[in-house]
Amino acid sequence: MSGDARKRAEALAYLSGFGNEHSSEAVPGALPDGRNSPQRAPLGLYAEQLSGTAFTEPRAHNRRSWLYRVRPSAAHPKFVRTGNGRLRTAPFNQAVPDPNRLRWNPLPEPEPGTDFVKGLWTLGGNGDATQRTGMAVHLYHADSSMERVFSDADGELLIVPESGGLLLHTEFGRLHAEPGEVALIPRGVRFRVELLDATARGYVCENYGAAFRLPDLGPIGANGLANARDFRAPVAAYEDAEGPVEVVNKFCGNLWTATYDHSPLDVVAWHGNYLPYVYDLRRFNVIGTISYDHPDPSIFTVLTSPSDTPGLAGVDFVVFAPRWLVGEDTFRPPYFHRNVMSEYMGLIEGAYDAKAEGFVPGGGSLHNMMSAHGPDRETFDRASAAELRPQKIDDGLAFMFETRWPVTLTPHAARADHLQGAYDDVWQGMERHFRPAR
Repeated sequence: MSGDARKRAEALAYLSGFGNEHSSEAVPGALPDGRNSPQRAPLGLYAEQLSGTAFTEPRAHNRRSWLYRVRPSAAHPKFVRTGNGRLRTAPFNQAVPDPNRLRWNPLPEPEPGTDFVKGLWTLGGNGDATQRTGMAVHLYHADSSMERVFSDADGELLIVPESGGLLLHTEFGRLHAEPGEVALIPRGVRFRVELLDATARGYVCENYGAAFRLPDLGPIGANGLANARDFRAPVAAYEDAEGPVEVVNKFCGNLWTATYDHSPLDVVAWHGNYLPYVYDLRRFNVIGTISYDHPDPSIFTVLTSPSDTPGLAGVDFVVFAPRWLVGEDTFRPPYFHRNVMSEYMGLIEGAYDAKAEGFVPGGGSLHNMMSAHGPDRETFDRASAAELRPQKIDDGLAFMFETRWPVTLTPHAARADHLQGAYDDVWQGMERHFRPAR
């Protein structure tokens, strides 16, 4: 939380490009030349491969990186179980899926001494982490930087800050993520979260399935949506620290802990395409209508985790970024609809153009599959009568985790004090306007 930490975060250099083959070394000569695992790695380092996909997956989807580290990852003591706190993992079978539309206020203030891991609060999810299918929705609220190190063997973590900057110390180097940006930590990558402000709050999508990738663009063509060049990967930076370090490992839904005699963030050099990223959501190249009607929200997809059915995602990450609305004879807010996909929506800043009130930064809503939703009554009345001049939406930043399966709540999310009890009321009072011709 010091000013020095923020200066270090803002001064970071990055590599550019999503899914690229990158290489980086914190010490010149640390990367071997012409081979991955020489008989003796340079500078007395250990060579180690980190595989995010099976060895034989198609080249276009294969993800792996070679790490050159002070000590191999295998050099650690036995892990033992520790408490899970409010963190939960699929299968979510402690409650039945709820067809009702639900909305929450932001998480309450954390207990003093709450770091990122302790501050994780699971809303719900689907699938089965042991089968590598589905996803989970978490929120976090923390007031302390992590002294320990965390890794998630169950899935990759898409971190969406809403309040408070984060400095992420990873095996690959450091990432700086502020509200309006997202950070992607691949499955199994170790990291530590340092807070840059007094508290930090936000959202996390834990993706158990296929790794997030950029969506295909189809008729859009070669350019648009999230541009690969705008994703920033870290340059190598390592910790050569002796002494006890707690390492927490999330494995098949439970937290396990071990005390290392050194920091596991000791990678001096690396190369590959399995690595963490940070991305500024305001760089999203929004595609929309320049004639009439409201395109489907799939045009706002930043990242997608494909399933075995083409076009049907295990989870999509969608952002409603600043944009112009110019449609003629068009109801411009999102239309009323029912969807085979389930939608969890959060708000990073400002207001969302389909909800006049009650949907606030740090809060979220859940519309499970085929639940009817759309603009609230006040928004509908205002948009139906509005003069259709070109309109710039630049006072809000909302996002959505959209998934093919229903999201089943955790018991603590279903009973939370910050669950809004009258969300259905926003659609009450919708007047009858039908007047049949005589």
